[in-house]
Amino acid sequence: MKLVFCGTPDFAVPSLERLAAAGYDIPLVVTQPDRPQGRGMELAAPPVKQSALKLQLPVLQPEKIKKNEEFQAALAAIRPDAIIVVGYGRIVPPWMLNLPPLGNINVHASLLPKYRGAAPVQWAVANGEKITGVTTMRLDEGLDTGDILLQCEMEIRPDDTSLTLWSQLAAMGAGLLVETIRGLEQRAIVPRPQDHTQATLAPILKKEDGLIDFNRTARQIYDRLRGFQPWPGAYTIFRGKNLKIVAARVANASPEFAAGVLQAREGKLVVGCGESTTLELIQLQPEGRKPLSARDFINGYRLTAGERLG
Repeated sequence: MKLVFCGTPDFAVPSLERLAAAGYDIPLVVTQPDRPQGRGMELAAPPVKQSALKLQLPVLQPEKIKKNEEFQAALAAIRPDAIIVVGYGRIVPPWMLNLPPLGNINVHASLLPKYRGAAPVQWAVANGEKITGVTTMRLDEGLDTGDILLQCEMEIRPDDTSLTLWSQLAAMGAGLLVETIRGLEQRAIVPRPQDHTQATLAPILKKEDGLIDFNRTARQIYDRLRGFQPWPGAYTIFRGKNLKIVAARVANASPEFAAGVLQAREGKLVVGCGESTTLELIQLQPEGRKPLSARDFINGYRLTAGERLG
């Protein structure tokens, strides 16, 4: 089979590498243009481009694809059996959806129809899900609404973050993609429509998603801290300035103080949360400073009785 691969982030790299290792003909890899990164704002190639060059695969980096006649002609000349789309970061136009006989095959990091959208891993962890997984589907013109091809699930452990899940799901998705392509080759997969009534959304994250609401339970706050890694993280306001919560854990004791109120106990720093729950703050980062342990924070800021966050 002849496959065109479209992808950009590190999540897509295992999929590209597994397809290449499986012997599929990949005459073209499509990724986003190089972007300025870091303090020096030097141009950096996307992870998929770096991988493609190591594999000695041709790369195209169109700025736009919807009405790009040159790009359309290049794909049409290849006549791919399928187009693989993994985290490409562009809306696939109708002409591209209709080009290959087997359609555009996508790897999505959730068990669709749950968590459609740009941040499925982050929202699954932030919402305290116990199970997640990957789905291969045939793209249509909707937002992650296409027919499901195959799915594979995995457990979300209590200490998992979106970062730890990201790499695990990327590897799982790569294996499922190869299985999907083989199944399509052998006509052994029957696509099944999604139950749209069960759909939930995982919108792109905003900075304000990381702002802690201490009326939530300690578990809910902790889950959001795990989910919103590395950005936007979890932060609050302390003495008029931003305070980032780097690490925390749910405490066993019920507080004798209101939600948001801080208290130092035997060298530990705890904060009251909703429904009479308590969160222990382990590492904090005041605005403009390096991260501090709870003990160093207590010693440096000398908390007053009833002082609160938020």
